[in-house]
Amino acid sequence: MLIYKEFRFEAAHLLPNAPEGHKCRRLHGHSFVVGIHVAGSVDDQAGWVMDFGDMTDLFAPLYERLDHRYLNEIEGLENPTSENISIWIWRKLKPQLAALVKVEVKETCTSGCVYEGD
Repeated sequence: MLIYKEFRFEAAHLLPNAPEGHKCRRLHGHSFVVGIHVAGSVDDQAGWVMDFGDMTDLFAPLYERLDHRYLNEIEGLENPTSENISIWIWRKLKPQLAALVKVEVKETCTSGCVYEGD
């Protein structure tokens, strides 16, 4: 069974490695949507794979580091593409959330990425 929880945060960034003149080299912001996907068996007693509240608790410290921040100033996100943000989130969550199978990051309604681990 696969379950997921979505989180939304607002943040500014620029992409220093984008080609010269590219609009993403300029400071701009997004309303990011992050999907945390967990796989496992449904617990017979609880009736769920995992409590969504536990997922929220695990993501909370990352949310605090990301929301209303300049992402380029966060260690490990000096080039904060959606791809790099998803990898960063994975590496922070996976040690505490062994059942994590996918991190999805959307930077717009139509653009994003999915990371499924190394």
